[in-house]
Amino acid sequence: MAEKSAGDKGAAGSKDAGLVERFRSTRAGEALDLRRRVRRLEAEVQECRALNIRLAELTDIVTELLLPVAARDEAKLAALLEKYRQSV
Repeated sequence: MAEKSAGDKGAAGSKDAGLVERFRSTRAGEALDLRRRVRRLEAEVQECRALNIRLAELTDIVTELLLPVAARDEAKLAALLEKYRQSV
């Protein structure tokens, strides 16, 4: 069997790329691509959820800080701040 020269490697690489494209055009390839996209989207959704939670915590803190001092619950404010600091 003859060994491939450096020039043949490029041809093999393009052959492999062609095979990948042909595989992607099959149902199995499409299903694999969809699974990858779904995993990536699920990770993005989780990131958005975490950001929304942080935003809600900050909103709670700001709301407590904007209350007049007489109506402010210092213990609740301290607890909210501690919870936020631990999450950061």
